Amino acid sequence: MSKGSDKYFEADSPRRDSNDDLESPFIPVFRTKSSRPNRSIWTLCIVLAGVSLLGVGALLFAKPLRYRNAQDAPVYTGIIDSQSYVQGPPTQSFRDNLRNDTKYITSWVSAGWTNDVMTYGNLIYLALITGRVPIIAKFIPSHIDGRTAPFAFGEVFDIPRLSQTIGSPVLEWHEVKDSESQVLDDLGCWNIWESVQTDVHDARGSHSLNLLKLDISWTRTPDWVKLTAPEIKDNHASFWSLATLGFPETRSRYLESTNYPSPEHQVSLLPDDQVLCFDYLYYIGAQNSFEWEMDYSPAWRFVGQHIHWNASLERLADEHARRAMNVPVGEPTPPYISIHVRHGDFHNLCNELPLDQCFASLSVIARRVSEVQEELRTQKGIEVTQVIMTSDERDPEWWSGVRDMGWTWVDYATERTEEVYGKWYPVFLDAVIQSNGAGFVGTHGSTMTTLARRRVESWHGGPTRVVRWGWPGADDH
Repeated sequence: MSKGSDKYFEADSPRRDSNDDLESPFIPVFRTKSSRPNRSIWTLCIVLAGVSLLGVGALLFAKPLRYRNAQDAPVYTGIIDSQSYVQGPPTQSFRDNLRNDTKYITSWVSAGWTNDVMTYGNLIYLALITGRVPIIAKFIPSHIDGRTAPFAFGEVFDIPRLSQTIGSPVLEWHEVKDSESQVLDDLGCWNIWESVQTDVHDARGSHSLNLLKLDISWTRTPDWVKLTAPEIKDNHASFWSLATLGFPETRSRYLESTNYPSPEHQVSLLPDDQVLCFDYLYYIGAQNSFEWEMDYSPAWRFVGQHIHWNASLERLADEHARRAMNVPVGEPTPPYISIHVRHGDFHNLCNELPLDQCFASLSVIARRVSEVQEELRTQKGIEVTQVIMTSDERDPEWWSGVRDMGWTWVDYATERTEEVYGKWYPVFLDAVIQSNGAGFVGTHGSTMTTLARRRVESWHGGPTRVVRWGWPGADDH
């Protein structure tokens, strides 16, 4: 692990729960009066009912409804060609490349990389429930050198596999609009950020808008999109409240909301109907805030767990992990337990408490590793002795303690990873290595831990633990 690579991660906000009702579709129940139809009509009804049931059954079983692990989910057999959802190669103006028979949805990112992945997961889930095609912008280097070039979603994740599994195309902005275009496109979008806070009077900005040459006229969403009650200080909006704005009846009723002219052309535009767009979708939930932490999370269940790594990135991470574990050439990669320890910016939450009392010690982490090893032994019958540490800790003595535990890590400086592949790669490879552990131990309050834990559980059926910290004995159990 690169000492210090965790600098890319977004600080997490405190968890709050909502008591709002869960928004979900309903199934109407039709009742008829008792009657005695003639036999031919009755037979016809039975035939039609049977055909209808077969059709409904086919639809139900065509999508992944319930499964324990991602690999158990039904897979779409048809290949989804995302390029068929645009007119052709990228154009100078994005609108020239849109199909008249297709509706789209987009949003942008402005946080740490891990949170941005979750934001795009939320966007794709919102696309599913609105029946639209998502358009994903590149990741922007908010936590690394600002001179670093943006990185395409499809160069990190396997988009064809994702599209096939969820049964929906996924487009990237550079497939729609030429990345070198100097055309400044006008677009009307919804502004969530102002509606979920009392002290903000503008949309949440993103450098992506500059890169994409988009001049946005923002319209404030109705206050009822907020997930929690007005008096609760929380930034979350509701998935289904936002989804309603993608349909004609609700959209038409709220077009007169507060509107701001675009910054460059100074034009006031209604929220676009063909390209439904929102300023920021990280803080979105169905029932509670920060739902990616929870097992029922719809964004995770129906999208997040299907966002697998690009094959080339997966291979590169495996090569790094093998060298860290000194695996001889020709031998298979052994199972290992991955650890993510986040210190870095978390020291700001320790207040006056000394860091050695605030953060969990290596012996506390080792106790959790032992629990994972025991669970792998008893439930899977495998003995896992290899442990790979990933952390942003910079103290050499701390890393000496990691070595004393018999654990290892990827030294990206020795590997010259940034020099060879670029500054994005240490954080990418850490995330892949974490996700491929037979088991995982992470840090409470870190979104990178959240995603690693979810992936290990879903992709490998592996045991996981999260270490609490913040005061002496925080992880006692």
